Amino acid sequence: MTSKAKANAERRTPNAQSRSQSVPVALTIAGSDSSAGAGVQADLKTFSALGVYGLSAVTCVVAETPGKVSRIEPVSGEMVREQIDVLVRNFPVVAIKTGLLYSAEIISAVTRTVVDVVRKIDNEVPLIVDPVIVATSGDPLLRDDAIDLYQKELFPLATLITPNLLEAERFLGQPIPDLKAMRRAGKELAEKFQTSILLKGGHLAGDNAVDLLFTDEKIIEFSAPFVRDVATHGTGCTYSAAITAGLASGLSLEDSIRRAKDFVTEAIRNHLTWGDVHALHVIPSRGDGEGSHNRS
Repeated sequence: MTSKAKANAERRTPNAQSRSQSVPVALTIAGSDSSAGAGVQADLKTFSALGVYGLSAVTCVVAETPGKVSRIEPVSGEMVREQIDVLVRNFPVVAIKTGLLYSAEIISAVTRTVVDVVRKIDNEVPLIVDPVIVATSGDPLLRDDAIDLYQKELFPLATLITPNLLEAERFLGQPIPDLKAMRRAGKELAEKFQTSILLKGGHLAGDNAVDLLFTDEKIIEFSAPFVRDVATHGTGCTYSAAITAGLASGLSLEDSIRRAKDFVTEAIRNHLTWGDVHALHVIPSRGDGEGSHNRS
């Protein structure tokens, strides 16, 4: 654990739940998935599997099953803000991720709270932004008026943004058909938003699922065998949550992504029949924070 993370983990607040100070605390700000394979539920399961105590601020309630979004009902921006506020003031949060934010109102509420509360408590808390726009099923998950606000307000605060190819195409207004185009697109996104970008290439054809990290003017490749004939649900949420858990535990950004990539690949390989990628055997030992899953 880094000195900063350790200092945060040891910080005490009057109303915080009593527990071992060796367990890092992470916060997910995301939607609730009624099928429990994505969203807040996936994030909390991933945090727990990787030895992190998870907190949640719910942004909306989604009635869905793998493959179908039936209805989305947002929480008020003020309620989202209050959830984040009370949690970061009363728990030693050392990493935060965002998932489904749904509306401009909620994005503004999250942005204001990060600036007004989170960064004033600890300016170095990493913020991982998973820019959820469309569900795996193809159902839209973000209102059109929210996309510009995403880029203008929240992205500049991010430590890492984790778009898939469809999301990156939306931000850049151009197709990304192959790995060469991924390299160009990732550089453009990193320059545009002035932060680290993890561009996920799972939608590309090929034998390997390749993701590219653009950080500090470097490009780092993460590759794993593509697991075929699996209808996934919640992989993006799980991936970004696993990265957040790594950072909360004191791993570097690169090491956090590498472990998260392994975690997600193994979870997909051993998926449950209803589409939830979480399988019991991917739960790691709690001793050293490293997973017991096989590496790809």
